[in-house]
Amino acid sequence: MNILLLGSGGREHAFAWKMTQSPLCTQLFVAPGNAGTDSIATNVNINPTDFEAIKKLVLAENIEMVVVGPEDPLVHGIFDFFLNDKELQSIPVIGPSKLGAQLEGSKEFAKEFMIKHRVPTAAYDSFTKDTVEKGYRFLETLQPPYVLKADGLAAGKGVLILNNLNEAKQELRNMLVDAKFGHASSKVVIEEFLDGIELSCFVLTDGKNYKILPTAKDYKRIGEGDTGLNTGGMGAISPVPFADAVLLEKIEQRIVIPTIEGLKKDEIPYKGFVFIGLINVKGEPIVIEYNVRMGDPETEVVIPRLKNDLVELFVAVAKQKLDEIQLEIDARTATTVMVVSGGYPEDYEKGKEISGLGQVDGSIVFHAGTKLENGKVLSNGGRVLAVTSYGNDYQEAVKKSYQNIEKLHFDTMYYRKDIGFDLLG
Repeated sequence: MNILLLGSGGREHAFAWKMTQSPLCTQLFVAPGNAGTDSIATNVNINPTDFEAIKKLVLAENIEMVVVGPEDPLVHGIFDFFLNDKELQSIPVIGPSKLGAQLEGSKEFAKEFMIKHRVPTAAYDSFTKDTVEKGYRFLETLQPPYVLKADGLAAGKGVLILNNLNEAKQELRNMLVDAKFGHASSKVVIEEFLDGIELSCFVLTDGKNYKILPTAKDYKRIGEGDTGLNTGGMGAISPVPFADAVLLEKIEQRIVIPTIEGLKKDEIPYKGFVFIGLINVKGEPIVIEYNVRMGDPETEVVIPRLKNDLVELFVAVAKQKLDEIQLEIDARTATTVMVVSGGYPEDYEKGKEISGLGQVDGSIVFHAGTKLENGKVLSNGGRVLAVTSYGNDYQEAVKKSYQNIEKLHFDTMYYRKDIGFDLLG
């Protein structure tokens, strides 16, 4: 079948890498894609939220399935767009409905869903610019650090964790009154800080059945030792060494099952990924947030460990026959290290020529922010490349990634040299 994949990051390159291995995939189109997807699929210069342009492409190229990588098209309602169009409604979209996408599109919606369906999460309240003073008073009831979250989508940067009460009040004002994150922070959720170690749980659901994919842990901060600004993710490891059978059973029983059952009870159409951001607090899993797509860079370690045919899995999701498939997972550890542009996550330059890609041996390089220009691969984003490796444990795998990163070069490139540092001992 002809398939369209929406997106342009490392997550999409990992999907494309896996999907093109499937005998079910005749031709893969990626919109807009990057230099990495260009070498294995057909890139099409279409914005993933330009639904009319997507419709034209789907009809012109006889596309029989659409796989949505990023959250934006889902929050904007691409699933509903296809469902409500007579020419498109028979074509499955892998991703939730617009209502389901609110689990990521609105922190408040997600919190209300969790409370309603008894999914364990941190205590919270939400505020607007009209209730800033009330927000100040709520902050005063909490112990530091203080967690402020922009309600809407803010490209992974809308969460602030602050130790000082006055600073937290000032930032609340910056978000609500001065629109620090634009429309995304017209409402802000303040929640209690949970002290523990984070991990991510990924679930694929057809709206009725579900499969739990391998766990992963990503590293969000720009600086070593988890310091500095939040980013979209600087590296990831799968599986998570501390996620033992007892913790995984708790996650499934207390979080995954109530989430999938909650979607059914609330009659929310959902055929796609649920990314559950968790924190392990003294052996008890608590949900920090939901995302409605695979994580990035977690996809770059989860998908390489999946032995199944990914397209076959997506077909089963479309037909609500996911229960008929047995997941097969590679027992090895996979790690990925993000190579980013200097200055990221703040100002950075694009258009830097990347060399050494042909010298990488024993790792997979997934392109994140790259473009092809006159036969040269250039940097085209903050996060540029994800270097993924397998190993018998994460130390062996991450060492391999670092050895191969040393062969790569572009002006101002930066990467964290301590991925997995917190898992030792």
